[in-house]
Amino acid sequence: PYRGSWLDFEFDPKDNLYVRIDRRRKLPASIILRALGKTSAEILDIFFEKVNFEVKDQTLMMELVPERLRGETATFDIEADGKVYVEKGRRVTARHIRQLEKDGVNFIEVPVEYIVGKVSAKDYVNEATGELIITANQEISLEALANLSQAGYKKLEVLFTNDLDHGPFMSETLRVDSTTDRISALVEIYRMMRPGEPPTKEAAESLFESLFFSAERYDLSTVGRMKFNSSIGREDAEEQGTLDEVDIIEVMKKLISIRNGKGEVDDIDHLGNRRIRSVGEMAENQFRVGLVRVERAVKERLSLGDLDT
Repeated sequence: PYRGSWLDFEFDPKDNLYVRIDRRRKLPASIILRALGKTSAEILDIFFEKVNFEVKDQTLMMELVPERLRGETATFDIEADGKVYVEKGRRVTARHIRQLEKDGVNFIEVPVEYIVGKVSAKDYVNEATGELIITANQEISLEALANLSQAGYKKLEVLFTNDLDHGPFMSETLRVDSTTDRISALVEIYRMMRPGEPPTKEAAESLFESLFFSAERYDLSTVGRMKFNSSIGREDAEEQGTLDEVDIIEVMKKLISIRNGKGEVDDIDHLGNRRIRSVGEMAENQFRVGLVRVERAVKERLSLGDLDT
């Protein structure tokens, strides 16, 4: 940014996504999203495609998106209406995908064991008792599956991941995130930025708001906003100097996309990513710093005057 705190995102060796504010200690990147009011289910909904399962006549059916199977090895016979498209142990090829699409296959029967270990996309609650059966981002077990069936659930949503181009990065990041709601996330950020100071709800909210969302403290500059919008593919907010929720989410999406093998990394040494600062601009900066000091001194004098009276 032209003025304000730096927000750095990075992957650790375990492929969890972390964030640093002003080069301080790193926090799980999901904390920023929680501080913006997002729940686990909403975070997963932003970063993942879903696989839908449905129970029909005592059998488990999976919604089929043929393109997702490309390059995968079938762990069971992929069949529909008695016709076997891919035998167990065979790799799914482009020919298989074309055949499935041509025949309009939308659902295939899968063994119950296939869903075990998949990650739930949202919370499932027993409507009768109010008991939470399974939480968003929790792996599904046979026991949980039985409880869901008893509670009357016929449809399930799980996250779609693979080892090729849909990594489970944000799901794994949520597992190392100790915060559970907006307030706990704000408090965690406050403790990182103001170590030793006792956090309060108001102070934590005020600090987070001032870091990236206050025009007085943060400014991308016109050129910075233009380059930033170009990088993340955003066309609105051309005059906006501060960050917003969309900016942060799109940056994280782009980073995850690069990790999945899509897109290209910017060259930091390329002169197209550099900018010359004019003399007037630097003079303006010094003038701004001077005014901030004057403001601080005046406020201090006024508060001392109140104490004297």
